[in-house]
Amino acid sequence: MKKAVVVVLHVGYWALYLLLIICFIRVMPFGGGARSSYGVARGSLAGLLHILFGSPVRLFALLPALLGFYSFYTVLFTRFLKRKKIKALIFFGVGFAIAGGIITLVVLYLTWLRRLDAAQFRGSVIAVVSFLSLLTLVHGIIGLVLRGFITSYGDIQLKEDLNKKNDAMELALIKSQINPHFLFNTLNNIDVLIGKDPGKASAYLNKLSDILRFMLYETKTDKIELATELSYIEKYIDLHRIRTANPDYVNYRVEGDVGAFRIEPMLFIPFIENAFKHAENKKKENAIVIRFEMGASGLVFYCENKYDAGFAGKRDHSGLGNGLIQKRLALLYPGMHDLQITTEDEMYKVKLTLVRG
Repeated sequence: MKKAVVVVLHVGYWALYLLLIICFIRVMPFGGGARSSYGVARGSLAGLLHILFGSPVRLFALLPALLGFYSFYTVLFTRFLKRKKIKALIFFGVGFAIAGGIITLVVLYLTWLRRLDAAQFRGSVIAVVSFLSLLTLVHGIIGLVLRGFITSYGDIQLKEDLNKKNDAMELALIKSQINPHFLFNTLNNIDVLIGKDPGKASAYLNKLSDILRFMLYETKTDKIELATELSYIEKYIDLHRIRTANPDYVNYRVEGDVGAFRIEPMLFIPFIENAFKHAENKKKENAIVIRFEMGASGLVFYCENKYDAGFAGKRDHSGLGNGLIQKRLALLYPGMHDLQITTEDEMYKVKLTLVRG
């Protein structure tokens, strides 16, 4: 959603709220009894409400509303609702609401209420805090709803943008997954191995068969186990290794227990394919470094490749397009990923962090 539209939504909401306050002050009835200087019963909740919303203090009606709306809108939505931590959201929501009520009462006392006789509100402090906390909570919930609407609308727009590029993306993925050049070189190398080492040739042919099977069937599901994806990546790397006699051309490591961690299929392969595509010298040691680190908080993926600086300006490392990959990550792992792509010392580096849900 465009920022201008979001601003209009916020301005419109607060304009309506101010209008509601004005109408409420004009029509709010008060009971009889001992009257204060404000024309309402001393110590009554109605009297205290009149003090809260009365002449110069009516601006303070905005304080609990602002505290509740924007604390829920920014902090609680991002930390809890977006990650579907409902219990924590309820707990902290109530806590924020009570804190908002207390803060508002303290500000009111320091700026206005201390001018009055303490007896007017001392007996109803709990009632006032409860009212202000409820006001904070109501606006907080509205803030959550509005933020959810804006986020959902943004996701819908993002999906529409991705759908528009879907045909081009699918064609790019097909070229990436069943690259004729890659297949040609692999089959050629296997053909050479058949005469020299039939057993090894058969093993590599089985790896190629497994890769094609993975591309045809495993990628159709929403999520697969990380172990399955790593098995595919290992076979893909092995098929590239037979193209060079340098055993240290690729440095591939998996650290930690991948366990039952699940990911979207083909999440890492665009970066790995780009690394093999742009690694200039297959005789260099550690020309490509691929590492997966599994920890308690999630998964960190590293992919680095050396390149010839003289050709850097003529080469495109983007593959499917870094912008498209970043949009895919934003849609699949909102607020739960971090992608860093850097180029330094003739090294193209990718670091992707996925946080456990």
